[in-house]
Amino acid sequence: MTPWPKIDKPTGDLRTAISATNWQDHARPFVHEDGDAMSLHFTLGELQSSMSKRHPWCLAVDYTRTMMGFLLLVPEPASIVMIGLGGGSLAKFCYRHLAACRITVVEINPHVIALRRDFCVPDDDARFEVLQGDGAAFVTTPGRNVDVLLVDGFDQTGQPDALCSQRFYDDCCAALTPNGVLAVNLHYDDDHYALWAARIQRSFGGNVVEILAPEKSNCIVFASRGGAVSARGIRLQATLDRLRSDARAELKTEFNRVVWAMKDLDG
Repeated sequence: MTPWPKIDKPTGDLRTAISATNWQDHARPFVHEDGDAMSLHFTLGELQSSMSKRHPWCLAVDYTRTMMGFLLLVPEPASIVMIGLGGGSLAKFCYRHLAACRITVVEINPHVIALRRDFCVPDDDARFEVLQGDGAAFVTTPGRNVDVLLVDGFDQTGQPDALCSQRFYDDCCAALTPNGVLAVNLHYDDDHYALWAARIQRSFGGNVVEILAPEKSNCIVFASRGGAVSARGIRLQATLDRLRSDARAELKTEFNRVVWAMKDLDG
């Protein structure tokens, strides 16, 4: 197993790398530390992200492992766009384990981006970048051809309206490659959950499956522009075999659970 990378503490102010024009327009998150755990919050009652300081590249929150289920549908993506950085759990995991994939993360809140080094998010390089911007606008950029689009964008009030509108989900579908997949993290107990899920269904012509995360407060909605979102086409062992041993160990149990949930939905 490859050792955990050495993470240097930030040596400068990341604000110099972020547009300074709209800092005041965004809520400032804070970092809470409890032993080995480090978490990102806007309020103490709402967890945005969590990280183990000893194992910063691992997925510490259940729903993130469920969200990685996109690999069951697109086992070897060439490009991933993530809307919402948070503490960077998914970004770090994909960067470490999908070495042939180009990853772009779009985060609207500059205060969140300024904490990227605290959460061991890697610096930008030839295959990884974090952009400050509006994710809803980003997916409308002409020429987008994305294999996987991950939407996990929350602010201090919850799910931003711009990231759950019918227009947004339509734009997500249009931004994908012919067999591309969208995975959206939604709060399952939100009063608007059924409306948001119905909008995704409409945008993708019903080619959608909803998988509750183990803790059941989050639901990951998978939608495909091409092949059916179904357990029938999934090659679970082949997908796991493509991963390094540490990623396989982290995802195997959850991938099995996701496949069985899809089988139940297939009838």
